[in-house]
Amino acid sequence: MTENHRFCVIMCGGIGSRFWPYSRTDIPKQFIDFLGTGRSLLQMSYDRILSIVPKENIVILTNAMYAEQIKQQLPELTDSQILLEPARRNTAPCIAWAAYHIRAIDPQASIIVTPSDHLITREAEFQKSIIAGFEFVEQNDALLTLGISPTRPETGYGYIQVGDTVEGNVHKVKTFTEKPDLELAQTFLRTGEFFWNSGIFLWRADTIIKALEQYAPDLNAIFEGGNDVYNTPEEQTFINAAYPTCMSISIDYAIMEKASNVYVETVSFGWNDLGTWSALFDMSPKNRDGNVTQRCQVLAYNSHGNIFAVKDDKLIVVDGLQDYIIADAGDVLLICPKSQEQRIKQMVNDVKITYGDKYL
Repeated sequence: MTENHRFCVIMCGGIGSRFWPYSRTDIPKQFIDFLGTGRSLLQMSYDRILSIVPKENIVILTNAMYAEQIKQQLPELTDSQILLEPARRNTAPCIAWAAYHIRAIDPQASIIVTPSDHLITREAEFQKSIIAGFEFVEQNDALLTLGISPTRPETGYGYIQVGDTVEGNVHKVKTFTEKPDLELAQTFLRTGEFFWNSGIFLWRADTIIKALEQYAPDLNAIFEGGNDVYNTPEEQTFINAAYPTCMSISIDYAIMEKASNVYVETVSFGWNDLGTWSALFDMSPKNRDGNVTQRCQVLAYNSHGNIFAVKDDKLIVVDGLQDYIIADAGDVLLICPKSQEQRIKQMVNDVKITYGDKYL
């Protein structure tokens, strides 16, 4: 059956610095139950793919320091389904490793690659879109990405401009644009030709490896050197030596913006990459004052549009606060206007310079 040749790679190695101080180096955001469902973002990502890909064909690719957390949250996985990066090198190296690893298991494999921290609200539509994507890449020598119908002029996402329609909701990609300024994002929205870049990809293992050979030969040579050890006990030893030598580069820069066989499937299934506090605010229920409280007690006077996220049994009392992030993680309290949250990454860097890793 075709389904038995379908694999999923869940990328789970990031530290989620834009969600600091809740997301920390030792417990990044993908392991946190932000929505109060009883399941972390990683577990929700795993759950939604089970209806599409056999459980034994799901691979988690993560940093070595998170191995035990993966096993605790997904105890049904075997050790061979958890690939451990010895260093952080962005998405291109991890996708290259996953492709070689999966091809060694099944030369006919087709693969969906998805981040571990996205929120999908219409899962039935997600399932239809992914199955359609699998069918397209299984029948074509194609690198497929998913483009999300934009609902606002978002400056925090990358955009994909669609070209000619190939079939159904699949189009040739005309251009990729990294995070635009507000004026350009508004123009993109008006044209109807631009979609948010979801960071979700589908392809056959042999197709992505062929693209690596052509467009990222230096990176590919590193992984090609391990052809005899993939899916063997020696694989991790090889990776531990080879992986740190990789350039840190995204799959978009390494492959997708260069290749000629890149396509986009335009989809609408209630997607949010949950990359920022404002994104969490947008997806969360609000009280009558338009505030979001993340499982904490709040008395708010003359305050609107805030998100309160506080650990432990602490009461928050505020007056006259508009559109702020208040995040208390015990040893760190963050108070920041939502309009300035893009600076949180810089704040994290400043904390590291000033205090080392103590508060990260």
